[in-house]
Formats: sequence, structure tokens, C-alpha cells
Amino acid sequence: MAGRAGVGAALCSERFGSQAARGCSAAADGSLRWEAWGRRWWGGAGGAPGSAAPPLPRLLSVFLPQGFPDSVSPDYLPYQLWDSVQAFASSLSGSLATHAVLLGIGVGNASASVSAATATWLLKDSTGMLGRIIFAWWKGSKLDCNAKQWRLFADILNDIAMFLEIMAPILPICFTMTICISNLAKCIVSVAGGATRAALTMHQARRNNMADVSAKDGSQETLVNLAGLLVSLLMLPLVSDCPSFSLGCFFLLTALHVYANYRAVRALVIETLNEVRLSLVLKHFLQRGEVLDPTSANQMEPLWTGFWPSLSLSLGVPLHRLVSSVAELQQLAEGHQEPYLLRWDQSQNQVQVVLSQEAGPETVLRAATHGLVLGALREDGPLPRELGKLRSQVRAGPNTESWVIVKETHQVLDELFPEFLRGLQDAGWETEKHQLEVDEWRATWLLSPEKKVL
Repeated sequence: MAGRAGVGAALCSERFGSQAARGCSAAADGSLRWEAWGRRWWGGAGGAPGSAAPPLPRLLSVFLPQGFPDSVSPDYLPYQLWDSVQAFASSLSGSLATHAVLLGIGVGNASASVSAATATWLLKDSTGMLGRIIFAWWKGSKLDCNAKQWRLFADILNDIAMFLEIMAPILPICFTMTICISNLAKCIVSVAGGATRAALTMHQARRNNMADVSAKDGSQETLVNLAGLLVSLLMLPLVSDCPSFSLGCFFLLTALHVYANYRAVRALVIETLNEVRLSLVLKHFLQRGEVLDPTSANQMEPLWTGFWPSLSLSLGVPLHRLVSSVAELQQLAEGHQEPYLLRWDQSQNQVQVVLSQEAGPETVLRAATHGLVLGALREDGPLPRELGKLRSQVRAGPNTESWVIVKETHQVLDELFPEFLRGLQDAGWETEKHQLEVDEWRATWLLSPEKKVL
């Protein structure tokens, strides 16, 4: 029969995720004695079994996803803190804007017509509904690719919409038009903000817990809006009789709102590649031979000018747009076995890529890299020797056909891209998926069209 464990010796231990840990040892009377080994400020309860958790962790568990911080991305906490600040500022600004709209419609004015106010409200809502549908059709596919930029755009547009609402009562002749434009902007904000919030939630959820992360984000926003509502009840009586003071408060809150939004978006570290991040990482790789890690690339990613890249890169275009003859098809397909065809218009610095039916994420990533390499030939800065020679040909004049440069860059990428792909994976980038904007066109073609002609 095995001897009893010595008094005080550790018998077992348990841990709540990576948070609170505790172990037990045998007491003199044979019972188990549990002791806390460590606790983070957000951790679960330690101590004896059945003991109540401290108040702070119990309160935080209402607003944080289960398993925090390991169940979310490392950038979750700084992003949510700044997002809460911007939501609080936006809530107060929204109260000022709502007060102005109700005043303009005629609330509190005995001579105001109820039917006129109703018609104005319905016209405002219908304008916004149409704008929501049109914007979702126009830009819906781009919101995933540039979620950070569109998130910041949505919040700034929301500030502009609220400013229009505050100014509407000052110009009663244009009141209806002003609030219609304002509501149109707000509906665009709801589409862009809601879609990018979903994309960022997908990024932050690390344990297939997107629903939990989204639900807790909603709880945080509700708490912040509740606090904003209480503060608004105290603020509105102070500013209602002084339009200039109300406008001053609005500008102060707007400045805080924009700054908090910028800090929140800048705190995000997204490990998947979109066109802007891929361009930054590739440029650094071509110049210095090393791959930027996600944190460095996200810090360098532009948030204000990311919508207007110098190179026009189109992935997944229809084949009939690129070729109109057998000779053109031969030029595009000659000299490589890659499942994509690429055409480069040097004069407009435009790259169009046809993708094969078999093209996967790695093929799309190589095609985008190929297009960005062609764009780099027109820019200044050091390049590898093989690409430096091609740059000289491009700058020599229009005598060199674009398809010849494309063919030669295919050969350069055969050696360059595998090294670049390994560098991306070693640096922590996710290469199994991407956030590049890709259209749905796919094509098939013969690798050697000239044999078909004979």
C-alpha cells in the first residue's frame, strides 16, 4: 500500500485558462488545502474551493470575452479602451445633434405643424435608406480589404453628419435638405462602421469565439452609451440656451472623438496582407532583403491616404478584357507555368491579372506581388540586381514592350517569391488567407496556344 503524501507536499494544481492558478497540498488531518499561486488583475478566483471571486474580476467578466486575454488578439485591450473613449465622445456629440434637430423640427414650438414635422422626418429616413443600399453595393467588397481606413472614415463622416445637424436650425430655409444630407451620411456610416466592426471582430476572435467577442463589444458600447446618456442629461440644460457654447462643446468632443479613433485604429495589428501592407512589406524586402513583421508594417500603414495607391492593381479581371487575338494570348502565357496571366500598362501604371480556376491564396499573393514588383520598377530606391536591370530597360523609353518586362519578371519571381513567402511566414504573417481585393472572374487557357494553331 502506497504511503501517504507528506504534509505540505503539492498534490495537484489547477488553472483557469492562463489566469488564476492554485495548487493543493495535504493538511495534517488529511484534507486538501488550496493556495493561490498567482492571479492577474482580470483573473478568476483563487483560494479555497467555493470561495467567491473578487468583485473586479466578476465585473470584468461581464464585459470581456471568456478566456481573455488568450481568447483574443494582443491588440484587443488597447483598441477597446480607445474605442470606448471615442464612443463616449460620440454619444455626447450625438445628444447635442439630436437636441438641435428636435429644435429645428419644432419641438416646443406651439405654431409648429405636426404633419410638416412628420413629412420632414420621413423624407430624412427614406433618403438614408436609399443611401445605405447604394453605398453597400458600391463599396461593400472593399470594406474587408481596408477595414482600418474605412473604420476611421466612417467615424469622421459621422462627425460631419452631426455638425450638419447642429447647424441645421441656424439655416431654417435649408433645414430639410440639411438633415436629409446628414441622415444620408449617417446611413453610410452605419454600413461602413458595422461592416468594418465585423471584420475587426473576426480578427480579434482567436478561439472561434466571434459571437462572444461581438456580444461583449456590444455590452461595452452599451455601458459607454449609458454613461454618455447620464452625462448628457446634465450637459444639455447648460448648453440649450447658448448656441455658441453648444457649438464649442461639440468641437471639443469632436476633437477627442477623432483622436481616440485614430489611436484605436493605429493600435490594431492585423496579420493578414492587404494591398497596402503587402506593398510596404515587399518594398522593404526588395530594398533591405528582410521582411517586416506585422507590428512594424501596421504602424507604417497609412490611415488617411490608403484609398489612393499609385499603382492600379486589379485581380480577377475577365480574360476578354486583356486579349483580343491568339497572338496576345500567346504573349501573356509564354514563358511561365503560373496559373495567372498579367498585363501591365506602363503609361497608366495599371496591372490587370486574370486568375485561373486553380488559383488559390498563394497564387493570388504571388500575382499581387508580381504586380507590385512591376510598379516598383517605376519608382526610386534600391532593388535587387536582376530588377535593377529591368528598371533600366523601363526607363530607357517605350521601345521595350511591356509583355517582355512581364515575362522577365516572371523568371525573377521564380527565385524571389519563394524566399519572400518564407520570410512572410517566419515573420508571423498569415499567408493561407489574405485581404486583397479580388474579383470573381476565373478563366482557363492552354499553356502553349501556338501548338493549337498549327
